[in-house]
Amino acid sequence: MKNPNDGFLKGRIRSIKFAVKGMWLLVTTEDSIKAQLTFALIATIFGFYFNISATEWMIQTLAIGIVLVAEALNTAIEKVADFIHPDYHKKIGFIKDIAAGAPAFAAFISLIIAGIIYLPKIIAIL
Repeated sequence: MKNPNDGFLKGRIRSIKFAVKGMWLLVTTEDSIKAQLTFALIATIFGFYFNISATEWMIQTLAIGIVLVAEALNTAIEKVADFIHPDYHKKIGFIKDIAAGAPAFAAFISLIIAGIIYLPKIIAIL
């Protein structure tokens, strides 16, 4: 909530506190975020192992970020939908299924990116 007594800088600091709190809540309560962070850690280890280029690091980091953002937005939509209609409802289910599609798209694209980055390196070893 915006405090009318906050100046610009104090308001930004409060916003950062809320954002960090939201990230902490996601990391500590949501299994989907935990799973994606595990995959992100594995990709990071692979990046160091295969000594990927700066451009590959940027693309990999962007892909990881997009997946995490999509998971976070999906979680937010699901929480709002459950709050609005806690019982099963066909339309709410439809909305939640569509929301779940976003991180699925992001994860699928990140797998393609991982394949482009790592398959040639793995094949070169074999």
